[in-house]
Order: sequence, then structure tokens, then C-alpha cells
Amino acid sequence: MVGSTQEKLDELTKILEIAAEPAGESAVAKRAKKNIPSVRSRVTTLLDPGTFFEIGALARQPGKNDAMYGDGVVTGHGLIEGRPVVVIAHDQTVYGGSVGEMFGRKLTKALQFAFEKACPVVTINDSGGARIQDAVASIAWFGHMSRVQAKLSGYVPQVSIMLGKCAAGAVYGPINTDVLVGTQNAYMFVTGPEVIKAVTGEDVSAEDLGGAEVQARRGVIHHVTDTEQQAFDWARTYLGYMPSSCLEQPPLVNPGLEPEITASDRELDRIIPDSDRSGYDMHEILLRIFDDGEFHEIRAAFAPNLITGFARVDGRTVGVVANQPLVLGGSIDAACSDKSTYFIRLCDAFNIPLVFVADTPGVLPGVEEENNGVIIRGGRVPRAIIEATVPIINLVVRKSYGGAYGMMACKQLGADISFAWPTARIAVIGAESAVDLIGRRQLMAVPEEHRAAARDFMINQYNETVATPWVAAERGYIDAVIEPSRTRLEIRHALRLLRDKHPVSQEFNPRKHSLYSM
Repeated sequence: MVGSTQEKLDELTKILEIAAEPAGESAVAKRAKKNIPSVRSRVTTLLDPGTFFEIGALARQPGKNDAMYGDGVVTGHGLIEGRPVVVIAHDQTVYGGSVGEMFGRKLTKALQFAFEKACPVVTINDSGGARIQDAVASIAWFGHMSRVQAKLSGYVPQVSIMLGKCAAGAVYGPINTDVLVGTQNAYMFVTGPEVIKAVTGEDVSAEDLGGAEVQARRGVIHHVTDTEQQAFDWARTYLGYMPSSCLEQPPLVNPGLEPEITASDRELDRIIPDSDRSGYDMHEILLRIFDDGEFHEIRAAFAPNLITGFARVDGRTVGVVANQPLVLGGSIDAACSDKSTYFIRLCDAFNIPLVFVADTPGVLPGVEEENNGVIIRGGRVPRAIIEATVPIINLVVRKSYGGAYGMMACKQLGADISFAWPTARIAVIGAESAVDLIGRRQLMAVPEEHRAAARDFMINQYNETVATPWVAAERGYIDAVIEPSRTRLEIRHALRLLRDKHPVSQEFNPRKHSLYSM
């Protein structure tokens, strides 16, 4: 006899209760010991309240009576600030969050849903990697997942939240997303400490090998937080600057604020030190030239001589690339070149205008930098600028010397509008180096007791007649020299002018694509 409707409802309730905690009391105990929430609690904390709809909760390995529901991953969709997102979250209490066949099928289906609906993907990572027991089925599904994920890159925003462990094959998904945010106790590596010790004899802790802080300094993780809640908040803020897909524009937030010069604007008129050798924090400028003093920095721990992040101008998202004079004088090195190239391409993919703020003495010299491949890695920056089709604003606040002039999006390389402050110095090299190179013979002809004074005179002459914004403005290499206090409004006016910028059609070129040096 077929059971009654009530009996079927009771059975559904029972199954859903099991599926909500597939590993039972042992899972609860495991989480309590680690003091972490359940996977579904993590998902609901990330999303707007009451918006999560789970897909595939009853999926499990076929042919196994003891197979656990969910197969180690929770998938579904919900809202963040009212906009749809797809969410994927590893459940470390079910098979250690490892990748098995049904895990792979669920995750691939979720990514395909994101592709079809053009909405962002957020993945909460806490996985041991491939499921050894599933043999080739596990690694085969890594291939399937990677193919679908590749279609999403540059199409919809992808965020990885690193909580706990992310090892072996499980690292390759996150590093192919746009940004990674992790908590202090997260770590990620291809091979763990035990394997390394067995193979190479090296003894290293998980933290030293791939702890969140270590990976942030390497540039792998883009931001580290103290708590899971902070990681979720950072991810939500990041998505707030992004469009849902490359087919749309980022959200408009509070346009038209402060239409006149403010007291904060006027502070810019005295922010640059009189001495070229004096440092200052570039953040103090960035907080004054964008809306509400807000700046969402990306990769702060990696290559801190260059700052990258998001702000708003007249309510619209902009990407910011700025030199940091407090670190290496703001010099360009191999690491910050990688940082810049990636960020430029990220912004260009999602229709986000770029604002470059330059104060750099040039490319960092030295044997170590040459060994680091500064030629190749630095050379990719101007390529990224040239290939970008979004509006680009260039602002020189102090130094802009040598090759770094181009790496900070000079007008000749791709800036649509280029500004300079009266404090700007634009030249091949700085005054001291120039005098030492081209004024050597003149100085040698000066009596030794007067040589230092003569050198100082030549340096001042160079700064007053060569490395000035007036020379660049006279020749049209910059569009305007502006008062620092007018910067916020001038950037606003410039981006309004460029709002409808479209790529200029190029003459026919039969190539498939350009090449990047390796």
C-alpha cells in the first residue's frame, strides 16, 4: 500500500534533518572542538538574511547505502545587498570537504548556473583536496570544474573565502578566482608539511608553509581578517564595487555628494613635503580625492610600494593604482608590476575606470630585481594599460621618472586625461642622478671646495627648468596642471566626460592574439 501524504511529508522532514547534519553528532563535536560554525551557518552569515536557497542537499554517492548527503559541499544561491549570487561552501565534516564525484557534479552545476544567469560566485573554502577513495573520479571532476570556472573568469566576479584548510588540488580553484580573502587560521598549499618532510626531508609547519599571512605577503591571498565575520563582510564590500557581470555597470552609490571644494580638499594643497626626499602616506591623498573617504584596498600586504584598490567617484566605482612613497620610495619593482598588471586587467574586465596616482622615482635598480625578472614582469604593465578599454585618468602628484612614467599610465600610453600638480617632477631621471651623469665633467672643473655648492646649484637648476610640470604641459604631454584642492572635482568632471567611452575600432589585424613574455 502506498503511504499517505502525511507519511511522505514525515519522511521528507526526516531526510532533510539528516541532510542538514550528514555526519551527525560527530560533526557537531568536531566543530565544537575547533570552535567553528556549521557550513550552512557560514552561508547564511554571508548572504542577506533569509535569502539562501540550497540546491543538491540530497545528492550523495550512488550505490552506497552509507553515503552521506551533500557529499562534502553545499551549493545554492541567494542575495548580497539585494543582488543574486551563487554560493559554494565546503563541508569539512563530510569526507573532510574533499572532492568526490557528486561533489564535482554539484559544484560544476552551480558554476554553470552562474554562467547562464550572469551572477557572481562566492566560494567558502575548507577542503582537503581530492578524495583518495574516489580515485580517478575525483581528479577527473577537477578537470570538469576547471573548464566551467574558466568560462566565468572576466565574465562574472568570483570571490574565494579561505576558512581553515585548503590543500592539494583544492588550491587551484581559488587562485583562479578574482580575489581571495582568508582568516588568520586559514592556510593553503599544494603539498602539506607531512608530504614535504617525507619527500624532501624539510621540516616546516603548516603556518610557515602556507599560512594566511604568509600567502598574503606572497600575493596569493588578497586580504587577511581576524574573524570569519570580517571575511564575509570584506567579500560583501568587494562585490558592492563590482557589477554582477561584465554585461552590466557597477552599482551607483550616493552620487552628487560634496559638489564644491571642502576643507578636506584644501588639505591637499599642503600635503606634499617641500623636500623630495621626505616621505608621506599616499593613503592620505587617496582618502581625500574620492567619495566619502572610502577606499577598499586589495593585496595590501603584497608589494606595498604600490597601492591597488577600489573607491568611488560621483557614486561610481573606480579602480585605483597609486605609488606608496613610504615603501622603497614608491619605486616600481617586479612584484608590484605583477600586482598592477593583474589589477588593471581585473578592472578592465568589469568596466571599471582606472585612476593612476603617480609619485615614483622609477624602476627599482639592483641585481636582485634583475634576477626577479623585473624586465619581463615590468614590461607587462604598459601592455595591460594599452589593452585596457575603460576610461583612464593619470595624476602626477610628485615624481614620475623614467620607465615608471609609462607604468603609471602616462597620456602617451593610454590615459584619456592626464593631470599634474604644481609639485610634479616629470623627467627621465631625478635631478641628483642627472647631475651626476651629465654634469660630471662640469663639476670636475670646479675647485673641490666649491664642488658641493656647484652640485646643489645644478640640481636646483634641473628641478626648476627640466623636471617640471610646465615643460610637460607646454608640449601637451599632460592635459592640465591643477590645484591639488581641485583634484576630487576635476576627476569627477573627467569621468563624467568619459562615461560613454567606447573602444576605438582598430585597423584589421589577422593575428589570433598578442603574446606575453615568459
